[in-house]
Amino acid sequence: MAQSPAEATTSRNRRKLSRSGTSRNLLSGFLSVMTGLLTLLALIPLFSVLFMLAWQGGGKIVQSGWSLFTQLPPAAGMEGGGIGNAVVGTLVMVGIASLLSVPFGVLGGIYLAEFGPDSRLATIVRFCAKVLTGLPSVLAGLVAYAAVVLPTGTFSAPAGGVALAILMLPTILLTAESVIKSVPSRMREAAIGMGCTPTQAVLGIILPTALPGVMTGVMLAVARAAGETAPLLFTALASDYWMSSSRLLEPTASLAYLIYDFSASPFPNQLEMAWAASLVLVFFVLLTNIVAQIYSARHHS
Repeated sequence: MAQSPAEATTSRNRRKLSRSGTSRNLLSGFLSVMTGLLTLLALIPLFSVLFMLAWQGGGKIVQSGWSLFTQLPPAAGMEGGGIGNAVVGTLVMVGIASLLSVPFGVLGGIYLAEFGPDSRLATIVRFCAKVLTGLPSVLAGLVAYAAVVLPTGTFSAPAGGVALAILMLPTILLTAESVIKSVPSRMREAAIGMGCTPTQAVLGIILPTALPGVMTGVMLAVARAAGETAPLLFTALASDYWMSSSRLLEPTASLAYLIYDFSASPFPNQLEMAWAASLVLVFFVLLTNIVAQIYSARHHS
């Protein structure tokens, strides 16, 4: 039975759509496979580094056990020793950096998001924060050297903390602004409608709602600061002693500097110590990032 012109046109259009859909499905499948392969290719360097660290540093950690974290670094050519003072120094400097950067970063994010998002000051602060995110870490060390080391006349943990705080601040500020802006506007309107002042609305409603996202930004900034080496060369330097309140304004050990120093040593024990310290530092950074991702995922779910 002959088809009418309208039916023939409809049939041709259906065949074209079918061929077009098949082509799109083939293209989509091909691109999905290529994306998966390229992702695996990009992960090869990461997992190769992790495998090398686990292979080289894991043996030293197993061999030394808990004493690795309770003893001082060995002298040149000596056996034994540990990285205890470097671990403590790293935690102290990251703690100082957090105390300096987190309050200013969160308060700055609140201002940019709530009180003056379109003001000239907000535009300047936002621009400076974005510039600082790409600031070479060695320049942060030079700034802290001029601001802290020269006036005090000594390398110290506070100087290292200031350098790390400079690197942490823009990440915390921009993350806090973005997260606070993502809080639904109906929550602001409800708070104002109930008679809250803008400050009460921010402190009582908006900030608690955005807190998980803010904490994610803080943890990511901490992970970055913990792995920095260049700023500490100009600010904290190194030490063969334990950190204490009486030595707060003295050169301070850190994992990053210990790795930098021992990796060039000709002695096997110090080389093994550098591998072990690298594994500990990478584990800390990975753990912090994983916790941040889990915390963020739970918040968004």
